[in-house]
Parts: sequence; structure tokens; C-alpha cells
Amino acid sequence: MVEIGLGITGLSLLIWLVLLFGRGQFWRSDQFLDPLPIPHSPLPSICAIIPARNEADLLPVTLRSLLTQTYSNLQIVLVDDHSTDGTADIARQTAQALGQASRLHVVAAEPLPSGWTGKLWAMEQGIRFAQTLNPEPDFFWLTDADIEHPPENLEHLVAKAQSDDLDLVSLMVLLRCKSLWETLLIPAFVFFFQKLYPFRWANNPKRKLAAAAGGCILIRRDALTQIGGLQILRQALIDDCSLAQAVKGLGSRGSGVGSRESGVGSRESGIREGGKAGEAGGATSSPHTPHPMPHSPSGKIWLGLTRQTHSLRPYPSLKTIWDMVARTAYTQLYYSPLLLLGTLVGMTVIYLVPPLSTIAGLITGNWAIALIGFATWLLMAIAYLPTLQLYSCPPLLAFALPAIASLYTLMTLDSALRHWRGKGGAWKGRVY
Repeated sequence: MVEIGLGITGLSLLIWLVLLFGRGQFWRSDQFLDPLPIPHSPLPSICAIIPARNEADLLPVTLRSLLTQTYSNLQIVLVDDHSTDGTADIARQTAQALGQASRLHVVAAEPLPSGWTGKLWAMEQGIRFAQTLNPEPDFFWLTDADIEHPPENLEHLVAKAQSDDLDLVSLMVLLRCKSLWETLLIPAFVFFFQKLYPFRWANNPKRKLAAAAGGCILIRRDALTQIGGLQILRQALIDDCSLAQAVKGLGSRGSGVGSRESGVGSRESGIREGGKAGEAGGATSSPHTPHPMPHSPSGKIWLGLTRQTHSLRPYPSLKTIWDMVARTAYTQLYYSPLLLLGTLVGMTVIYLVPPLSTIAGLITGNWAIALIGFATWLLMAIAYLPTLQLYSCPPLLAFALPAIASLYTLMTLDSALRHWRGKGGAWKGRVY
């Protein structure tokens, strides 16, 4: 038994050494968006697409942050996804109070068709309407209704895309971290995401791994057209990473801009579908301005962290965070029972074995097991520190990562149970 215990403890240490030195240095949390000047003129035209379902409480802050961007060539399309709290009226009132009513277009969402998730269907309608604007947007800025952006955010996103010839630029926004449960669990959520999708690997064109964060994505219109539009993601609950994977795949095709008459990227299709929505939203087209030359998609993407772009979505209780994770955790495992079993075993070996070995070694007087277990636990805590610093959390919380990981493991198991019962993917009154 001692040999088995020593072997499992040593395996956990080996895994952490591989994670620290062979997993794209994910734990360093050092990929940030640099403030760069926009290198090209005229300014690309941008259209922000905001799916909103019962967001009246947050829009006075979040929509205001979009309407006050320093980037001038910006139009905003808010798709009211069957809200019951006056979301559309609050949006219009917010724009009117700022004297920016002409930049905001409110579109009433059509009924959700079979095969689509609500958020993606709302975004699809927003993009269709945006294609009726003059000029047609060079970029779509996909963002959520709960995100507060700093005034220069769009300017920096566009500069990054232009400077590095990127088809997609995304930010993992700073999630709210105020309540006890948020402080305990939210930084770990970001840590685990970075471990699954190391940002340096996602940003490397030579690697196939791709990722994006749905709260803030700037994507070129031509790249979206080339991949076939949002319809290719219509059943994806983890739509942001699926979108990034499709865009990054363009780099291996070596082809130019796709046909603008095909897929949902069609301008003519957008006019046909968006006309009726435009009447509902009371939109007006912006004046024609010079338009950059068509861009040949490169398939290059970039994902980074931010300290200035915030999500205002509250997670005040364990249940709210639990439901958020359980909604898509089993999707990450491709609904595979074998991958679920492997995850449960892996999480146990990686996160629980170090503290349990430390305690068991001290109790039994097996100093080798105790020393190896504590060394692994310490490495784990060191790896977690940069994420805690990003969220201004107490450093000692790093030693609680095994307990936090245990909770996330239970959430993943619950995600599978919900899927098997036909109750997975629940979000804002809908179950997918």
C-alpha cells in the first residue's frame, strides 16, 4: 500500500511539472491587450451586436459604455430576445439620454427556430440586420449585455486586429468577484479555462488549438462569411470556442475571401431578413464613409485577459455559479461517459492527491509521501497565484484550490446527470 501511495503521489507531482512547463505557460496569466494606435485610415466600420434577454437592470451601465466609446465609426445593434422587463425601452432611453439615439438600432427577435440556441439566434438576427447598414461593417463586435467596456476598448481591439492581421480578437473579461462564493470560485473558473485553452497556444498560428471568450469578440466580416456564418454554430452551447476554431481553420485553407452571395454572410440575404427587423427597431442607416479594401482572411486569432473590461453579471450564491458551470461542463467532454470518468479520475489525482498525501504522510510518519505531496500542493498554489492576483484575491486562497477543484468536479458530474435527464443547457428560461 505504501508503494501504491508513493506512486500515485509521484504521478501527481509529475503531472503538475508537465502542466507548469509543458502546457503553454497557461498559469502565468500574462496575455494582455496592449494599447496600440490604429495603423490604417480610414477607420474600419464596426457594428456591435448585443443579444439581450431581460437585461433592463444592467443596460443603463453596459450600453452606456458602448455608446461612449472613443472609436467613432461604430453602430450598435441590440437584439431584444423576447424580454419581459422592458429591455428595449431601457436601451432606447439610455441612448436618447446620451444623445446617441442614431447609433443604436433595436431589433425585436423573431421566434426561436428549431436547431438554434437563443443567444446565437439573437446574434444571427443582429448580424443580418447589420448587413443592411451603410456602410456594411468591416468588423462585428460580439459582446454581451452584462459587459461594461472602458472607453478605449474598441479602439484597442481594432488596433490589435489591424496591426497583427488578425481575423478575430477576443478578451476574457474580468468576471464579477465580490461575494464570498464569487471570491472562492470565479478565479478558479478562469484558471481552469486557461488550462484547457492555453492562451499562448490559441494565439499561435502554428497550433491547432483555438479559443475565444464570448463576452468580447471582434471578428472580421469577411472571415465570418468565409466560415459560413453563425449558422455553423447554431447548436453549439460553447459557441465562442467553436467560432474561434472555425476562424483559425481558415489559416489552413489558404483561400481568399469567400463568396458574399453564400451562407448567412450574404448581404442580399441580410437585407431580406433584416428589413422587417429594421422596421421593428426603427433603425436608420449611417452615412456612407470610405471603406477599406476587402481583406483576405488569414485565420489568425488572439485571446487575452483584461483588467478594465468587466462583467456585471452577479453570482451571489453557490447555486448560481453551480448552474453556470453545469450548463456546459459536460459539453466540454463531448457528452462522453468515458471522458467524464477520465475527468473524475484526473481531477482526483491532480488536485486531491497532493493535500491528502500530505495529511496521510504526516499521520503515518511516511515523510517521503508527505514531502512529495506538500511539494506538489505548493506547486499548485504557486501556479494559481497569478490568477488570484488578477482578481485581487487573498494569496492564501491558493492553498484552497484542491477543495475548489472538488466542487467543480461535482458540478461537472451534475452537468452529465442533467444531460442524461434531458435538463442540460438551461439558461434564462430555456433548456437546450
